[in-house]
Amino acid sequence: MANTEQSKKRARQSEARYAINKARRSRIRTFLRKVEEAIASGNGEAAQAALKAAQPELARGVTKGVLHKNTVARKMSRLASRVKAVATTQV
Repeated sequence: MANTEQSKKRARQSEARYAINKARRSRIRTFLRKVEEAIASGNGEAAQAALKAAQPELARGVTKGVLHKNTVARKMSRLASRVKAVATTQV
């Protein structure tokens, strides 16, 4: 348990950051789920729109320190290739 004033403040700050990071992670997962659902439905246009909406959210996760840069780069790359595959097979 925190005893000093500084450690009490750090504990408060830690809880606040945890809540913010948790909300941001949840929001990112929602955007990713929308992309996955659009890919699964086979709708290329919807998948591209969902990916376009998800990319800035993923990038924001990197700048805020919620996700690692390489993790996001990998996710974006893989999603983009899957969306491209759906879009080309649809035509």
